[in-house]
Amino acid sequence: MYSIAIDGPSGSGKSTVAKAVAAKLGFLYVDTGAIYRTVGVFAKRNNIDPHDEETLGANLDKVDIKIRWIDGTQHVFLSDEDVSEEIRLPEMSMYASAVSALGKVRAFLLQMQRDFAKTNNVIMDGRDIGTVVLPDADVKIFMYATSEARAKRRYKELLEKGKEVTYEEVLSDMIERDKNDSSRALAPCKPAEDAIMMDNSEMSLEINIEKVLEIINEKINVAV
Repeated sequence: MYSIAIDGPSGSGKSTVAKAVAAKLGFLYVDTGAIYRTVGVFAKRNNIDPHDEETLGANLDKVDIKIRWIDGTQHVFLSDEDVSEEIRLPEMSMYASAVSALGKVRAFLLQMQRDFAKTNNVIMDGRDIGTVVLPDADVKIFMYATSEARAKRRYKELLEKGKEVTYEEVLSDMIERDKNDSSRALAPCKPAEDAIMMDNSEMSLEINIEKVLEIINEKINVAV
C-alpha cells in the first residue's frame, strides 16, 4: 500500500489538492483536519472548554465519529449526524486548533488515522501527517502560502457557502490559528525533515494539482 502525506497550515489548499489528486490516482482521501474539527464540535455542543484536557479526555468515549464517502466526497458524521458543513465554520477552526493540541485527543484519533493507511492506498492531509501519523509515508509534501493568500481562499470559500464573514475576520482567525498550531508543544505544524516544500501562494488550483502529481510520480511512479 502507498501512503502520501500532505501537510501545511490552515488555508494552504492541502485538502482541496489532496482530494483532487486522490481522485485522479484512485487513492483513498482522508481529511484528518475534519476529524479534529468534529471533536471540536462535540466539545462546543457539550459546553466543554476545548483547552480542558481532563474533562474532554473523560468524555472521549462518547465521541462517535464516522467517515463516509458519498458520491466521491468525504462526509464526517458525529453520532450519525452529518456535520460536514458545520465543521468548516471559522469558529470551529479555533476549536480544532485547541483540541488538536491535547495529548489525549491525539492518542484517541491516531490509531483511527493509521488504520486507513494499513488497508488502503491513501492520501492523508493535516499538520503532522509526515512527522507523527505516517512518519514512513512514501511521499511527504508540505504546502504553504502567505497568510493573506490563504485568507483570501478561505474567505471566498465561505462566501460561496453563504456564510456571513469578513475578510478581516478570516485573516485574523488564520493568523491566530497559525500561531497556535506552530507553537504547541505536541505535534506542532511543521514539515518533516524529508518533506518536499511547496509554496503555492501564486499557484492556481490546477497548477498546484499538477505539481503534486509530478512529485508523486517522481517518487513512486503511479500512473494517472
